[in-house]
Amino acid sequence: MESGRTRIRERRAVALVLALGFAYRLFFLLLPVSVDDDAAVYAQLARNWFHHGVYGFLRDGHIAPTLVRLPGYPFFLGVVFSLFGATHTWPVLILQALIDLGACWLLYDVVRTEVSRRAGWAALLLAVFCPFTAAYTASGMTESLSVSCVALAIWALARVVRAERDGGSAKGSLLALAFAVSYATLLRPDGGLLAAVFCAALFWYTRHSLGVGRALRMAAITAILAALPFVPWTIRNARTFHVFQPLAPRDANNPGEFVPHGFHRWLRTWSLDYVDTGTVAWNQNDYIDATDIAARACDTAAECEQTQALIAEHNQVDAITPQLDAQFAALAAQRVREHPLNYYLFYPAIRVVDMWMRPRTELFHIGPWWWAWRYHPIGNSIAIFLGLVNLGYVVLAVIGFTRRRVPLAGALLAYVLLRSLLLATLDGPEQRYTMEFFPILFVAGACVFARDRAASHRPEPATPQTSAAVR
Repeated sequence: MESGRTRIRERRAVALVLALGFAYRLFFLLLPVSVDDDAAVYAQLARNWFHHGVYGFLRDGHIAPTLVRLPGYPFFLGVVFSLFGATHTWPVLILQALIDLGACWLLYDVVRTEVSRRAGWAALLLAVFCPFTAAYTASGMTESLSVSCVALAIWALARVVRAERDGGSAKGSLLALAFAVSYATLLRPDGGLLAAVFCAALFWYTRHSLGVGRALRMAAITAILAALPFVPWTIRNARTFHVFQPLAPRDANNPGEFVPHGFHRWLRTWSLDYVDTGTVAWNQNDYIDATDIAARACDTAAECEQTQALIAEHNQVDAITPQLDAQFAALAAQRVREHPLNYYLFYPAIRVVDMWMRPRTELFHIGPWWWAWRYHPIGNSIAIFLGLVNLGYVVLAVIGFTRRRVPLAGALLAYVLLRSLLLATLDGPEQRYTMEFFPILFVAGACVFARDRAASHRPEPATPQTSAAVR
């Protein structure tokens, strides 16, 4: 048993680490980070919603309603803007830093309780001083809060399982779990996968201690609580747009807006990494440099000529027209017929690996061509270093899972697998889509450093059987 003095010393040490972590995040706030277009989109939605009562964008002198983004992050921004002013972003970023540090503490508490004190400290240090999660607290996008929701879900699920096994009360932890998975989905539609996996895991881990019936009821109640915030959103969309849309559309389009599905499918026949996303996918409504299209985008001279002609036609208006999109669709269909394994298996797998392993420099003014060291030696040296840091987190997590000491391992692995499969369907890979994996990397990586064991047993390492179609 720990003495009171030992506990006090540890709490002070944890507080010191968190204080250093806050200073570390302030450092990223002072860096000139890249501003993504999504940040401006969320800020405009928040201002229009809270100041004018319309969730939409200013167009032709009036605010037009929209459903292209879920209301979770605009609501967060709107609350902060209401308290500190809509022209100041510093309060938002500082609050994100504090929430992120709270998530670090939650992971420390989970690992310390379920594995060991030494592993808990490892989880705290891995989480607090991770440059990637810290950097995203300085961005006006959903990633930082999404990562915190994953951490809260892990913490809450572990507490519920422990409480039900030991005969304690789990009401507060159940509410925390429902909030975590619900808000994760309000931030991004792919957060629904977290809800599906963790509600299924809640049933799986408690089915022996509670019985199948009670465990199923508890998981169902949690899922219903998580779904409640989507009722008014779905009703609003039905009344405003006359569609059933409980989440946001996959292509971020309002009903009736043209979506170039043929162009997107053509991208999936050759696009492999973040460079292709930045130079081609994001320029579908801008000029596309034909030299940026990789050689693998065509296999024959005739196909290359056709591709060049389509790009030239696009560049005449800097847009994908329905007629042009049909031509891209025909070209994509031809390429899929010729190389089905590339389209359905190899290229999706490579895109997922790129999202996992690419140096995470997207927030900094460092080019994505991290291998061209001789052109930008300083920036690319930083990129390679960050790539090695990212690799280190992944390797530690793999070792942790192989040692079978990771709490809730089945649920965490199921989420990683299913989310990776979901990411494989994207035509524009971005490494930020894998940020939600980092709480899992912290927990699993920390278990590598475990020596002593906690007095209690870990939840049984079973994998919940679940499936989800998340858009």
